[in-house]
Amino acid sequence: MAVQQPPWSLPAQKAQEPTLKVYNSLTRTKTEFVPINGRHVKWYNCGPTVYDASHMGHARNYVTQDILRRIMTDYFRYDVHFVMNITDIDDKIILRARHNHLISSFRSETSSLTPQLIEKVRSAWTSYVHSKVAKGLSESDRPSAGSEQDQWPKLVERFHDREWRQQGLQRDEKFEMHFNASNATFNALVQADEQLKSGQTSVENAHALIDVAKDVLALVLDKELGSTVSDHTIFRSLAAFWEGEFFKDMRRLRVRDPDTLTRVTEYVPEIVSFVEGIVKNGYGYEHDGSVYFDTRAFDKADNHSYAKLEPWSKGNRELLEEGEGALSVATGRRSPADFALWKASKPGEPSWPSPWGPGRPGWHIECSVMASAIFGDNMDIHSGGIDLAFPHHDNEMAQSEAYHNCSAWVNYFIHTGHLHIEGLKMSKSLKNFITIDEILQKYTARQLRLAFLTQLWNSKVDFSESLMTGEVRGIEIAFNNFFTNVKALVSQAEAEGPQLDGKNRFQQPERELTDSFHASQAAFRAALCDSFNTPEAINVLRELVSKTNVYLKTPGGNLEIGLVQRVARWVGDMLRMFGLGEGETQEIGWGQERSAEEGSVNREEILMPYLRTLSSFRDGVRKLAIAKGDNALKDILALSDKLRDVDLVPLGVALDDQEDGKALVKLVPPEELIKAREEKRAQAEAKAARKAAAVEAERQKRLAALEKGRIPPQELFRPPNMPEGTYSSWDENGIPLTDGEGKELSKSASKKVQKEWTLQKKRHDEFLEWQKQQQQQ
Repeated sequence: MAVQQPPWSLPAQKAQEPTLKVYNSLTRTKTEFVPINGRHVKWYNCGPTVYDASHMGHARNYVTQDILRRIMTDYFRYDVHFVMNITDIDDKIILRARHNHLISSFRSETSSLTPQLIEKVRSAWTSYVHSKVAKGLSESDRPSAGSEQDQWPKLVERFHDREWRQQGLQRDEKFEMHFNASNATFNALVQADEQLKSGQTSVENAHALIDVAKDVLALVLDKELGSTVSDHTIFRSLAAFWEGEFFKDMRRLRVRDPDTLTRVTEYVPEIVSFVEGIVKNGYGYEHDGSVYFDTRAFDKADNHSYAKLEPWSKGNRELLEEGEGALSVATGRRSPADFALWKASKPGEPSWPSPWGPGRPGWHIECSVMASAIFGDNMDIHSGGIDLAFPHHDNEMAQSEAYHNCSAWVNYFIHTGHLHIEGLKMSKSLKNFITIDEILQKYTARQLRLAFLTQLWNSKVDFSESLMTGEVRGIEIAFNNFFTNVKALVSQAEAEGPQLDGKNRFQQPERELTDSFHASQAAFRAALCDSFNTPEAINVLRELVSKTNVYLKTPGGNLEIGLVQRVARWVGDMLRMFGLGEGETQEIGWGQERSAEEGSVNREEILMPYLRTLSSFRDGVRKLAIAKGDNALKDILALSDKLRDVDLVPLGVALDDQEDGKALVKLVPPEELIKAREEKRAQAEAKAARKAAAVEAERQKRLAALEKGRIPPQELFRPPNMPEGTYSSWDENGIPLTDGEGKELSKSASKKVQKEWTLQKKRHDEFLEWQKQQQQQ
């Protein structure tokens, strides 16, 4: 029988993977996210109306949407098609462009400060007080006609009363903005009157008055001349400029560009066709060149329901009128809830041809047409700020479902919460907003994103100084310190090489940290599956960092660096996934912001070898200094030479000692320094060899000389040191007296042997002394 494998059983899961649930504004509950087509997600996000600088409200919305998008694409790995529009034609754009154009023209036509100019501004101011400021004043405080200037100082005095000012804001939320504009103009008029009396009528003074009073003056100029503005480029250039500024700000905030960007002005023919389709389906009607959506007809139809997001707001006329825009005409609508699909253009407004006459798109129709052009009759996600829920998003859905004859155009509606600054709602229309440029001068893009991550995406965010300097800064410091420590430990371990000491480094502390790591990964996923709960996800990362820091302080220092590196890399990857990353993606952690001059240079990779060398030198000096040895100074100098001749050479650093004691630092290719060092070493070795040879020759010479002194002087002239028969008699010192034949030595011969004996005695004494030294060694 053939040998077979044993049976195999499918493993039983011990824990189920959490399911992604999203807070859906259509249900006001967290519902399971189910894309229509596998992992492909169609996502449309409402873009900005570009007529002014981007502000913190934009940052809150678009940074938050960017975070959610990154979670979907980079964490859950959905294939997201992210579409965003630019509203580049709208009542706000028309008014702002017209006002800017008229003020600019008026300013350029004004050459001096005149009574006529002052009177025109004063008349505009008076009109502004009655039409704008009076909305926030009680009946008793409203100045009567002709008494505005006399009563204004009293109103200014009352304005300083917080309670009085709050009462005005309750009557009109724009009261403070209007009052400030009026007061600035009033003060400028007082100054202009004095300048006129003193003859200071320069063009600079005239322009200064216009500049201060422009918000007040623009309304009068627009009423007089607004209908004469017909050049489309005036409106388009304003929108184009602020669109460019918007995307500059978004990139500074590290918000990813949309996959597809649409502009209203590029879709006007499609908008006309779309409106025709709605009328054909029985949900639209024409009046005086404008086309309106019939909310009652839609609401009565089967499978349709108007205001799905906020049905309780159907009768909110303030919201309805705000949604229609300041240039809309209220007459001709069958119901107050009906809204414009197509607006007949009045003089001073841009227009495009249509079956109903020259006109322009309504605000709500824009997104319906552009989203439908990309996605068709259904999308997975539609997102935007909560302030757009009604009427904008409700109107979008109604007209889209009317056109497509479908019951659900959007499956999941997600709305970001309001932004409050120090407890007060921020609004561009109230002019109490902080621009993105202003906020980025105070905080970094990372800090702003962290602030939004620490609060739920669909809740109100209260942005405050205490939040940024307290919690956000604390989180940033904790992560920075952790990554810095881990990178240093990893770098040190790599420099030291593997520890082949036979020790098992996976003990109980390592098992505990590994378990915490895996538990954190599960908790992190669970948090994001819980409708993108980023505050909880950040807390999971912080707790894991805290536990790893405890492990790093384990007594004995026998750390498993590989485990620590795994933890740090995962934490860094998750922070980068949120869009908090800076610098190179391959480095451990979330990186550090680099200046434009640094570019993509990896500072750590470049600097660490030098810093490690410097640190090693410092360690050596400290060790010698602490030891306080007798040769400490000499040893420190030796360390300095080693730093110059050994440690810095592979790094391409040459230190040339100079007479003033300061080394000349030069950067040289390492291979050149190594070659020069080897040549210098070879020369030194050759010189040392020659010196050693000379010393040896000298030693041999001395040994030969000492060897001559081995014979005592008394034996020098006796055999065997002299041939037998050379001399026949000697005195007591061994000095010859007679030659071999017995004849007395001549006087000269006697003198010669005496001299030789004396020399030998000296040599022998030196020999004996050397012999004594040798014996003592």
